[in-house]
Amino acid sequence: PAARAVPRPACRLRAPSARALSGGAPGSSSARVRRTFLDFFEQRHGHRVVPSSPVRPRGDPSLLFVNAGMNQFKPLLLGTADPRSEMASYRRVANSQKCVRAGGKHNDLEDVGRDVYHHTFFEMLGSWSFGDYFKEEACSMAWTLLTEHYGIPPDRLYVSYFGGEAAAALPADEETRQIWLSLGVPAERLLPFGLKENFWEMGDSGPCGPCTEIHYDHQGARDAAALVNADCPDVVEIWNLVFMQYNREADRSLRPLPQHSVDTGMGLERLVSVLQGKRSNYDTDLFSPLMDAIQAGVGGYRGRTGAADQGKVDMAYRVVADHVRTLAVCIADGVNPGMSGAELVLRRILRRAVRFSVEVLQAPPGALASLVPTVVHILVTHPSPLWPRPPVMEIIDENEAQFLSCLQQGSRLMDRTLHRMDRQQAFPAAVAWSLHRNLGFPLDLLELMLEDRGVGLDRDGLERLISEDNQKVRYTHTHTHTQAVVSLDVLSLAELQRRGVPHTDDRHKYAYSLQDGRYVFPACRATVLALYSGQALVSEVSEGQRCGVLLDRTCFYAEQGGQSHDQGFFTRDDLQDVVFPVEAVVQAGGFVVHQVTAAERLQTGDQVTLHLDQAQRLACMVKHTATHLLNFALRRVLGPAVQQRGSHVAADRLRFDFSVKGSVGGAELQQVESCVQSIISANQRVYTEELPLERARAVPGLRTVYPDPVRVVSVAVPASQLQTDSQTSVELCCGTHLLHTGAIQDLVIVSERQMVRGVSRVVAVTGPQAAQVRPPPHR
Repeated sequence: PAARAVPRPACRLRAPSARALSGGAPGSSSARVRRTFLDFFEQRHGHRVVPSSPVRPRGDPSLLFVNAGMNQFKPLLLGTADPRSEMASYRRVANSQKCVRAGGKHNDLEDVGRDVYHHTFFEMLGSWSFGDYFKEEACSMAWTLLTEHYGIPPDRLYVSYFGGEAAAALPADEETRQIWLSLGVPAERLLPFGLKENFWEMGDSGPCGPCTEIHYDHQGARDAAALVNADCPDVVEIWNLVFMQYNREADRSLRPLPQHSVDTGMGLERLVSVLQGKRSNYDTDLFSPLMDAIQAGVGGYRGRTGAADQGKVDMAYRVVADHVRTLAVCIADGVNPGMSGAELVLRRILRRAVRFSVEVLQAPPGALASLVPTVVHILVTHPSPLWPRPPVMEIIDENEAQFLSCLQQGSRLMDRTLHRMDRQQAFPAAVAWSLHRNLGFPLDLLELMLEDRGVGLDRDGLERLISEDNQKVRYTHTHTHTQAVVSLDVLSLAELQRRGVPHTDDRHKYAYSLQDGRYVFPACRATVLALYSGQALVSEVSEGQRCGVLLDRTCFYAEQGGQSHDQGFFTRDDLQDVVFPVEAVVQAGGFVVHQVTAAERLQTGDQVTLHLDQAQRLACMVKHTATHLLNFALRRVLGPAVQQRGSHVAADRLRFDFSVKGSVGGAELQQVESCVQSIISANQRVYTEELPLERARAVPGLRTVYPDPVRVVSVAVPASQLQTDSQTSVELCCGTHLLHTGAIQDLVIVSERQMVRGVSRVVAVTGPQAAQVRPPPHR
């Protein structure tokens, strides 16, 4: 059946009926609810429970924050997971994922506080099947968990499913409807909806498919079908089950996926409110300790919304409680308030929380950070490592003080501008935008302050400046993350596997040696296994055609781990005087693609010989090993709290971002340089070992989030023999490195600047470049 239109009666909150889950069932604490979910899938249905990933996305520039449980599994859904990785073996998985929805496509920031169920930070309980079970098992598991293990009355539940979309030539998901009927869901509680509500897509292209959602009626004892998907807080969606069976192509067409997957997600906060018999998430034990802590300082949360919430006091409670959770989790995961991207969003969250805390609740400075221990207490049972509290509290305090100072500075600037201008004029848009962009002065607060003085704001000019800024951001994002000529998507990878094309043997990128003090990079002979013209597999390309070349083996390093890809060329064995320059090297799903503009005809089966640009490779090796030494030296000089926040290694220089409290002085940078230079002068050996993941976890100082087995790079001492993490440099790394540190020759830090509060960036050069920029000694 097609999606039906149903009348939407006015939604009114009413007192719960006698059948409501009032007071919460025994054992319905949030910790118990989370544990029950994970145990159900692990013990009863053989799922592997994996930890939550950090909220900072790993290797996904399309996201500011992890905003759904499936984010960390995108390589599996796209078919790009490293076949050697632990993830590649996943078939059934469950977890509780830390999520942030603020900024980007999913942005709940401005709604937080206005109602009782929107959040910027939340936990997503999720279960997945990657090529294992599909619709029938997923629906059955969900229904059994909700009705039998959590004890939710079936007559409180409604189920929506995809009702088809004629314009897109998509039929109704009748299979799912029949499954629900077989599980005992009455036909009148099975509701069809269209693409917007019940068809899930990862993005403009990629895996997608119909979804089915389970909704809960807080009131009960009535027919609430018309309130499903009607934005009524009385009837809420609690679980979404996505059936990925199509791939959305660039031309918007759909092609069946070679492997079906299931992705389900259920918000912990909403589920707990149902099981504890609360209409408001803020009345559950995930928030009530925070509300009590805030109330201890200012008194009086009554749970009001809208016009009933005079002075927005209760809204302020909800804003502060929600935002301090987000701040604590994000800062612990390495996202500090800053001036761009996720850092800018977090700065807005912090400043919004400070405003409500100071202006509405009239809490003293420092009150926001004082709530962090309560957040830790609430989330301590979350199945992933927690954070050190003091640095989180200090960062919040420092940013709060900076914001309050900016408010004072901005107020003075506003007053000076008003003093100079004609009172008949509108307040200049350029000044308003400068106050907002550079000082973080909230635009809504500026408008209120101007209104109090009887002055209007040049709203049209301001909107124009905002639009221009957004265009700049979009341009930068588009041109920074431009797709490679060939991008292996899930269907391309599946086609390679169907044709039996083996994964690329790229061990030869590590096949170099020192002979008589010189690095030797032997040539590598290979066979052309596949050719891409655009996204199409072809058997032959002609002269002048841009293409992707997939070989059985390669000695070229594909760009990853912050290190630039190798450069060089290859020749056909039967045409050795014609050079095929390699423009880029990319890797996906165990395959390495060399991007080339063909200098002559090339076809599958051709024998080729690969030649590295040895100077470029050696320069990258020097910079990469120097980056490891720099990381070690920074921790040695500034303390063990220093953590890497990003890096980039190219032939001409290296960049290293790290967390640090306060600014880094010139004397400290000199100590860092001296520490690195002493290791260079000692010409210490660089060891690389491939260790099983479990063994690597025992090595001091390593954070093991890499494929199994892992590659460990250490200096002077093999990783397997290390006793403490302060003994020497040791890191997980897939990059190419020197065999001895002496080849670095020298290192000079050419710049250091604070990127955001708590994160600094150093740029350094090595070898002859370092000698050129090093100041001459004083005489």
